[in-house]
Amino acid sequence: MVYFSLFPTALGDCGIAWCNDIVVATHLPEESAADTGRRLAARAGAMRGEPSGVIRRAVALMTALLDGQGTDLTSIVCDFGGIDPFAARVYAATRAIPAGETSTYGAIASQLGDRQRARDVGQALGRNPLPIVVPCHRVIGAGGKLTGFSSAGGVATKLKMLAIEGALVGGAPGLFDDLPLAAKPRR
Repeated sequence: MVYFSLFPTALGDCGIAWCNDIVVATHLPEESAADTGRRLAARAGAMRGEPSGVIRRAVALMTALLDGQGTDLTSIVCDFGGIDPFAARVYAATRAIPAGETSTYGAIASQLGDRQRARDVGQALGRNPLPIVVPCHRVIGAGGKLTGFSSAGGVATKLKMLAIEGALVGGAPGLFDDLPLAAKPRR
């Protein structure tokens, strides 16, 4: 049996679905908690349940990450059964990107042996069943370009997640980026 639960984060109410202490799906916030629950339940074929200690630990790790604590989520055990082998490799490569860092679709395709498959990497990430745990928000276009994001809120949600993690997007930091806002010179 597959179960799901919602949990509050800095982004809103996220969802997690599991079976036998293995995470089978996660979901970023929709317009309302009810919408998040309905969408996750339908997608995972899950019913509401009470998380075990293992699942509560996974939730705590995801919540810490979304609170800006740069937490490593690779210890969360996930079910990638039924996912095509290329997508599974994309998800594994994506999980290896540390919080606060980014990679590109082309770099992941190259890592997997074929730079020409950058579009395929993007399509696999667009079907990511485990956002947050498989941090697809850390994969951006060439030159720092923020491209589509399949979760609610689209690119704005992706940018917010990257900002929470302290990732630099779109180039090197400016001369005054480390100063408090009040101390920055007016332009």
